[in-house]
Amino acid sequence: MKIAYTMAPERGGTDLLLFDVAKRLLRRGIRCCGTVQINTGRAEGLCDMDVRILPDGPVVRISQNLGPASKGCRLDPVALETAVAQVSASLDTGADLLIVNKFGKHEADGRGFREVIAKAIGLDIPVIVGVNTLNLRRFQDFVGEDAVQLAPSSTAILDWLDRQLVPRQAVS
Repeated sequence: MKIAYTMAPERGGTDLLLFDVAKRLLRRGIRCCGTVQINTGRAEGLCDMDVRILPDGPVVRISQNLGPASKGCRLDPVALETAVAQVSASLDTGADLLIVNKFGKHEADGRGFREVIAKAIGLDIPVIVGVNTLNLRRFQDFVGEDAVQLAPSSTAILDWLDRQLVPRQAVS
């Protein structure tokens, strides 16, 4: 199983890191599948959360504006599942790797990108996932002991991916 995860300590850091990694890989001609998250700040201190479907797919807003007094989860589950369906379909057309911006509560509860991750693993496609401390234990329970934790740096992630991709590219 070729799966790794990373966790940046600062808020939004994992999103920026995986977006940078995806851009670098795409420039190298690597067929990336998955999502990267783009956060846009708003006046009341919250942010709009969008995911870009890789490699060049649409941007999907996955957050809902529930108003400044809201304390509930702002994730739009319908929008997330739309993104999941698009990524799953693109995985069927061929990919060198899968990037999932976040293994969040939705995935921890058995939904979201969980089946896409399992599908990629079943196809022997390397997977890199962003994880936060709240969902780390549930992620580890899902993927088992084989998941590799990578330092939150582009170099660490790219080095790991290079080791996973060399045998795949040599066979092609």
